[in-house]
This record gives sequence, structure tokens and C-alpha cells, in this order.
Amino acid sequence: MQTKQRLTYLFVALSAFGLAFHSCSDNFLEVAPTGSLNESVLSSRAGIDGLLLGAYSQLGGRGNYFSGASNWTNGSIQGGDANKGTETGDFTDINQVVEYQLTPTSRVPSDRWNGLFEGVARSNAAISIAQGSEDPNVSEEFRTGAIAEGRFLRGLYYFQLKISFDKAPFITENMTSEEAVTTPSSGLWPEIEADFKFAYDNLPAIQDQAGRANKTAAAALLGKTYLFQKKYPEAKNLFDWVVENGQTANGQAVGLMENYPDLFNAAFDNNKESIFAIQAAANTGTVNNANPDFVLNFPNNTGSSGPGGCCGFFQPSFDLVNSFRTEDGKPIFDEGYRSADNEIVSDFGLASADPYSIDDKPVDPRLDHSVGRRGIPYLDWGPFPGRNWIRDQGHGGPYAPKKFIYYASQENTFSDGTSWTRGYPAVNYIVVRYADVLLMLAETEIELGDLDRAKDLINMVRERAANSVLEDSPANYEISTYDDLGSQDNARKIVQFERKLELSGEGHRFFDLRRWGRLESFIPGYINYEKQYLPVQFGGAVFTSPQDLYYPIPQGQIDLQGLDVLGQNPGY
Repeated sequence: MQTKQRLTYLFVALSAFGLAFHSCSDNFLEVAPTGSLNESVLSSRAGIDGLLLGAYSQLGGRGNYFSGASNWTNGSIQGGDANKGTETGDFTDINQVVEYQLTPTSRVPSDRWNGLFEGVARSNAAISIAQGSEDPNVSEEFRTGAIAEGRFLRGLYYFQLKISFDKAPFITENMTSEEAVTTPSSGLWPEIEADFKFAYDNLPAIQDQAGRANKTAAAALLGKTYLFQKKYPEAKNLFDWVVENGQTANGQAVGLMENYPDLFNAAFDNNKESIFAIQAAANTGTVNNANPDFVLNFPNNTGSSGPGGCCGFFQPSFDLVNSFRTEDGKPIFDEGYRSADNEIVSDFGLASADPYSIDDKPVDPRLDHSVGRRGIPYLDWGPFPGRNWIRDQGHGGPYAPKKFIYYASQENTFSDGTSWTRGYPAVNYIVVRYADVLLMLAETEIELGDLDRAKDLINMVRERAANSVLEDSPANYEISTYDDLGSQDNARKIVQFERKLELSGEGHRFFDLRRWGRLESFIPGYINYEKQYLPVQFGGAVFTSPQDLYYPIPQGQIDLQGLDVLGQNPGY
């Protein structure tokens, strides 16, 4: 947060609702049923705003563990950025994700479906109340802006449903409950486009609180919606607009942060690269205002000095780490990074007290801002100690996540230790950031034939990485820009690999691979590569297409609404 108040979800929303329970009058016997909400209160400016804040809050997946927009399980683990980590018997529901063995009765898709539709319901409630409000203090400007925020949020929840399940019923704000449960599943893209387009046309350029959706956020996500449908000219127009005109909600011109790791440091939340982010704050009276989505994803350093203390989930994969190997400053494509000559030496199989030499061959500096590996400074916690911070090295490997971890100097300021673990960080998760937009724009330029523009956009991202070398690190960092992208096919490989490096662990990888048509070629090779190191975690892993391209529609929902209404995805 720089210049404006940060959006705080839960307390503001509940304080607006609380007005319904604590008002007094002479007609004290005429009370609403316990737990109900007074419509006149909800239709006020404060009530509408409270409904919107409740809709924002669901983006973090609160109450439905796998529905958060960070997609660390759905996008990063499924896409090969990381494995489950920890140990075999802990949170076994995620084992099915690692092994690509989900079924309609699995917890992960059920939690995700329920949590995302909770977000849809909250968004629809805000839209409906704003549309119908007759409160004289609700101006048309406020009403339109509130509806635009509600539709932005509904579009984002449905975008998540689309990329996870491919189809779902599109429920509008004016449907009756009977209409809602009988609405059949559809392909969703036209409705998502319409919601983001309305938001783009009606949201202000600047908001009064950092974290609220604005015109630039809507433009970026509408462009992404076009890109996922291969509507390249339409996507390019929106991304160009963001590059030329974009502003953050707090009024900064959008641009790249100078230092890559600052993107994952709570002290720099709502910076110029943050186009739209899920807000987090520590020590507000409830740990759920921090970032509960990442609470498990800390090194397992129980009994030693380190962040969080628990639980060792989300360990970066061997495949991801080796992807950061460079040759003449460039990445090595076509799975050449997996060869024996290019593998990055790790301390796998070694105790923390055993002798170990850090790999001295060149690597991309983003590796050590993204992954904890032995002997390399782990933020300001000192050198990563290896096995002492790994729960079960034989199950999850030697690496730990590094993005979204709080610093030692931020203990109890940007972290909340009032619950069962200290691992509730106050760092935002950025849903869409400027580097992401630059790389998506580069994709559209490649598909439309302008390889020179694409090269310049990719080089902007790589130049920032080159200027973000980790201080006091014994590693050998080497990264350079491209003079030429070569053929269109080679340019595709370059931008796709750049997204893997730049956005690793941020929830994009599986969905990127699928839209590029590369899941069937990448995932089986990834499984076989990881299996040689982690035979227990990957022993039962088999990727089957088309079954594993999307999550199954949860059986519990089909039982409630009927197979004829919801349908089921192939293979289930």
C-alpha cells in the first residue's frame, strides 16, 4: 500500500451487515429473524459496499481451501512447477492432484466448485441490491460503479470455473432459486467477456482504495479472456491499452518493478506492477485477513529458526529448478535442461551437516528469488540449511518455495502468528501483473507476425531479471536478452518458456500448457523425470487425455441438480 487505503475485506463487510442487528427503535418487537439481514440496510451505500467486500474476500478461498485464485494446487502443482511436498500421509487429497487421479468424488474439485460459486453468489447479491436500491444516497454513479465491480468479480469467478471445469451453469443476479438450479452448464466464454467488458466500460481509472478493481484490471482480464480463446487481435488491443494507458487502482502508471523479489514482499504490496491483487493484512483481529491460501507453504522448520514453522507443502519440482539453467545467458529449451549435463546440482539425499558444494554453472537469477535451495540466502533468514527445513526429502525433494514468504524482519508485522501457525503472511497475491501482460502481449504479437515487437517485450522482462541478482549469493548468475527470436515456432517456444520462468509458482502453468496444446506432450515426461527422484510421490502418477485436461464436475453437485443439467467432463 503506497498512497491510498488498502481494501480490507472481512471487517468492513461485516460491519456493514452488523448495522442490521444493532439498530434500536420503539418498535423493538418487530425484529428480523436471527441471522437475517435488513434489506434497507443492505441497499444503502454502506450495505452495497459491504456486499462487494464480501465478494472480494472470497477470492482468497476462505472456507473452501482449493478455490483461491492463487491456484497453487490447481495451476502450479498440476502444471509441474511443484509437487505436494510435505509427506505422504499429510493432506492426502492433494496426492490425487499430483498423480492426476482425481474423481468426481474427490475433495479438490468439490472445494473449488463450492468456493467459486460462493463467490458468484456474493457477486450476484451485490449486483442485485445495487440495481434495485432506492436509497436516495445511492447515486447513479455509485450504482453503476458498484454493478461494474460486481460484474468484474463475477467474471473472475467464472473465469476460474472455466479454466478448471470447462463448463458450468451461468447464474445471473436476477434468477430465482428454481431457475438457478435448473440452468444447464454452458461454455461460459461469452458471459465472461460480457462481464469484463461491462467492467472495462464502467469502472473508474482510479479507486478510493488500493485493491479494488479498476478499468486497467478489467482491460487486462478481458484481454486474457480473449487470449484464451485465441482471439489475438482483440487481446492485443486490450494489452496495448494497458501498456499505453494503464494505472493501478491507487493511481500509479503501471510498469515493471525494478527488483523482481519485491513483487512477493508485503512491504511493496499494491506497487506499480500489481494490476489486480487479492489483499492481505496481518494482526487485524482475525488471521483470515492475512493470506490463509499460503499457510501450509512454508519450509518445515519446526524447532529451528525460520519462517512459519510448518508445513513443507508446495516444494518446487526438479523440472522447474533445472529450467533456470542458462547457456550463453539463454534458457535451454526442448527439455534439454533435464539432461545430465544441465541438471542443477542439489543436496538431495544429504543431511544438513553433510558436505555440499553449490552448483557453479550459470543459472537465471530468478531461480534464487523463487526457490529455496541449500547454501543460498533465504530472504533475510540466512542461508537455506537444506534437509533441516525439509519435512521428508525423499517424498518432496530438496527445495522449498520462496515467493510469498515473509522476511525475518517482518515477523509479527507482515505476518500473523495468532493462530495455530506463524505462517499467515500479509503479502498480497497478484492475480494479474504487468510482466504477465507484457508476455501475453508478446504472445499475441508472435501469433500476428510481429516478432520484433514480441522480442522487445520479452527482453523488457529479462532485463528486469538481469538487474535483480541476489546479493551475497555464491551462485553463478547469467542472463541475457534476445537479438532475434528466429522463426515463429521458435518465438513461441521462447515466450512460453519465459512465462514458465517469470511466473513460476504463481498458479498459471497448467492453464498455459493446456491452452498451448502442450499438456499431453509435457506432463508425461515431467512425471517420468520426477519419478526417478520421488518414486513414492509420483509412483501412481499417470496423465490421461482428455480426462485430465479439466477437473470432474463434483458428484455431489450432479446428485443435487442432475446429470442432464450439469453434464460431466470426458473420462469421468
